[in-house]
Amino acid sequence: MTKTALITGITGQDGSYLAELLLSKGYEVVGLHRRSSTVTFERISHIADRLTLVAADLLDEASMIRVLRDHRPNEVYNLAAQSFVQTSFAQPTLTGEVTALGVTRLLDAILLTDPTIRFYQASSSEMFGKVVEVPQTERTPYYPRSPYGVAKVYGHWITVNYRESYGIHASSGILFNHESPRRGLEFVTRKVSFSAAAIKLGLQDKVSLGNLDAQRDWGYAADYVKAMWLMLQQDQPGDYVIATGVTNPVRELCRIAFDQVGLDWQEHVVIDERFMRPAEVDLLIGDPAKAADVLGWTPEVSFEALIRMMVDADVAALKAS
Repeated sequence: MTKTALITGITGQDGSYLAELLLSKGYEVVGLHRRSSTVTFERISHIADRLTLVAADLLDEASMIRVLRDHRPNEVYNLAAQSFVQTSFAQPTLTGEVTALGVTRLLDAILLTDPTIRFYQASSSEMFGKVVEVPQTERTPYYPRSPYGVAKVYGHWITVNYRESYGIHASSGILFNHESPRRGLEFVTRKVSFSAAAIKLGLQDKVSLGNLDAQRDWGYAADYVKAMWLMLQQDQPGDYVIATGVTNPVRELCRIAFDQVGLDWQEHVVIDERFMRPAEVDLLIGDPAKAADVLGWTPEVSFEALIRMMVDADVAALKAS
């Protein structure tokens, strides 16, 4: 029997890679997007003819109940969120409505329509924030340092609550930073890869960044969506840290990106206080041992290979534009 999966946030980086993966496994894929006058489908344009796209909103539970009743998915992957940390400081209430309460509305819609649906919640390493131990595991206490991180903690715990209260097969992936050529330009990895490409092609001269000492555990998005799928194939639901277990500072990101185009990053990167966070997180390094043991999941693409891939993609895109 053909399985059907519903992906919220299908037009985002993770949604597009997950849709490709599920299609390759023979799923019918339904993608939920917010209706607007300017919908951006470029990340899924190459597979759009194989998807069913429906308009609904995490702010509107009735719309999600309608989608679940119409399409009867076996699996639901909740990837939709206000997902940019910096924006969450400027729009904390919206971030809470979508990233926190949106999870409750979707879980409630599942409970009302079909409690046998398997549910995946996109949790985040930003929940650890001011870390209390290094590396971070599934048992590490949370100490979020942004409205986004706070909202993700709520979304995570409400998922646990519905699992334990109602027996829903609900799992959370505590994903550390994961990047790709499809990453939005507002994220530092893509900002750097795009700027290195643009500077190499003479389209700009400098790039402004914030804290070069900030360190992250960065992996490849296409690797990480495999872990999402594996979680929903287990007999028992659970929570999993998905990470590489290796950390790198922003300055190393800059070094690799500019090296890929034969430039010295120090000649082009300038520090701008506007890009400093009001509260910075500490050393985020994930321990993916449980994912390896239970899911058989390990990351395949290294940090350096990822950044070089992103720069090459941006050079090619800029030359073609």
